[in-house]
Amino acid sequence: MSIRTDMAAESFSQAGGAQKLEGVKVMQKSIDAARFEVTDITIETQAAAKKLGRPIGRYITLTAADSTFDMYSDCFEERAEVIAKAIRELCGGCERFLAVGLGNSALTSDAVGPLTAEKIFATRHIKMLAKELDADELSEVTVIQTGVLGNTGIESYEQVKAIAERVRPQAVIAVDALACSELSNLGRTIQLCDTGISPGSGVENARKELSAATLGVACIAIGVPTVIDLCTAAEHIFGKSAPEASENIMVSPKTADKLSENCSKLIAMGINRAVHPTLSQEDIQSLTG
Repeated sequence: MSIRTDMAAESFSQAGGAQKLEGVKVMQKSIDAARFEVTDITIETQAAAKKLGRPIGRYITLTAADSTFDMYSDCFEERAEVIAKAIRELCGGCERFLAVGLGNSALTSDAVGPLTAEKIFATRHIKMLAKELDADELSEVTVIQTGVLGNTGIESYEQVKAIAERVRPQAVIAVDALACSELSNLGRTIQLCDTGISPGSGVENARKELSAATLGVACIAIGVPTVIDLCTAAEHIFGKSAPEASENIMVSPKTADKLSENCSKLIAMGINRAVHPTLSQEDIQSLTG
């Protein structure tokens, strides 16, 4: 049974994750303080990549053990620190960053990227222009929102490539909404990977990928599944394929607005803590509002 998903953990499960897959390393653990279940998958060979339908690289999936992200959680700080640690591991000591919010701010289920970008502490202008301020401990961070092709007339890749050539980051961090194939993951998981991302791939509207191969620098992708393909969900629920004539319908939770807002706060704090480790979460909140 083929599935439509952006989640490496789902692809791994569908490929027989309970069995050992050659060329794939998997580590699983629980982080009680953050109420996260962590699945850390590294695809090491082209054969494994082909089998899973994912590029070679590392995929870290954080699953909330208590509830979906549209609900209040009293472990926000702990979860943000887990995300920050994962970003640092994937970025490998970079000090100049370009953070990219992908998606459509006018569509609640696709607004995670733009909402996250609004909450990231940009510092490039401070480090370049405010010479009287001591900003040596801050990383250089540039933040953009690309919008969507239908509104801007320009591919996200073209914008990111052009700006990256200008600001010369050591790493691009791209945030986007994703699609999943299992209802249990909808609004409940965060995926981080070092393989980049193809904007719009979750809704079969993929554009040119943002990756180390296309941008020439490390590209970290962070996403939350906010939609699920109705036919894919039906296949999992009923165990058989939907009729060929079935319409292509994407479904999002009724609380998509709250989900996107909560996830953007959490991911933005994780990014801010990862790129500005000398700032506390209280410092960051005061600087970003």
